[in-house]
Amino acid sequence: MDSVSGVGVIDKGVLILHVLAREPLDLAALQDATGLPRATAHRLAVALELHGLIRRDPQGRFCLGFELIRLGQAAEDEFPLAEITRPILTALRDATGESVQLYVADGEGRRCVVSLESTHGLRWIVPQGALLPLDRGSAGRVLQGDDIAESVEEREPGVASVSAAVRDRRGNVIAALSLSGPVERLSREPKKRFGAQVSDAAVAVTAALAR
Repeated sequence: MDSVSGVGVIDKGVLILHVLAREPLDLAALQDATGLPRATAHRLAVALELHGLIRRDPQGRFCLGFELIRLGQAAEDEFPLAEITRPILTALRDATGESVQLYVADGEGRRCVVSLESTHGLRWIVPQGALLPLDRGSAGRVLQGDDIAESVEEREPGVASVSAAVRDRRGNVIAALSLSGPVERLSREPKKRFGAQVSDAAVAVTAALAR
């Protein structure tokens, strides 16, 4: 595999964690999924297991460890944006019935820090913590400077979204508040349908952060 950080062993360990985030795997499947030599995959998996980042399930497969829960909670505690905005995002979700997300820029992508699922059976789900492209989708354009943006089947077929900017006291865009769902409900003009509500929610978040 190509090194991302320049520290190969860390890149390989993170690769294993990302692969196991999708599903538990035995050693052979882990080797196939990562492309690592069997001995390397085993050595790193065992090392991560000792640190609590990986564990074994009842079938003996490698899966994510419970230490990640503690670390994730610590990270969220140090990042109050999610806690402050959740009541406003919940109100938006309940008023529209559609999925609502909050994204922040993360390197060359956008990280979903809050994800609230639609109340409809047919819905668009973005896992909390997911890293998505910055160059596609309405939230990506907002994080790159647009005040409000819409997207129709730009990243996924059948999905539309509208996003608005959340700003700090200096007016800098620090997050994108996004509402997303099937095109058949949001229409091909999601900004026209839900733009005002999303903008109002983004303004409310901005005001809450300024307190």
